[in-house]
Amino acid sequence: MGVSSLLFDTHALLWVLLDPGRIPAQTLATVRASGTTVYVSAASAWEIATKHRLGRPEGAAAVVSGYREHLDRLRAEELPITGHHALTAGSLQWSYRDPFDRVIVAQAVLESLPVVTSDTALAEFPAIRTLW
Repeated sequence: MGVSSLLFDTHALLWVLLDPGRIPAQTLATVRASGTTVYVSAASAWEIATKHRLGRPEGAAAVVSGYREHLDRLRAEELPITGHHALTAGSLQWSYRDPFDRVIVAQAVLESLPVVTSDTALAEFPAIRTLW
């Protein structure tokens, strides 16, 4: 596919860590390729911790407690949320209200990163590319 950098949506990150069989084989191969730079938004850490606090998903406790180690295992770099990301997320002309996804989309737009996601709402956002 020729992807050199990509950004994980939160559910895709959880699946690659907890249940990689849910990720399509070609996508998983791209993620694991030595030439691919993998980014994980700080918004995903926030979302995983929030979901864990609310009692879901199963396995989130291990991800929260070993978050840095999990990112290291994926060779992933954390993408901080800047003010520019936050302002763009809040200004997107998009009816989708999920604040975590809005930040991830803003980061994808501003950093020119395709997003690993099966979420159709993100896939239908015209300014980003998705990989699944």
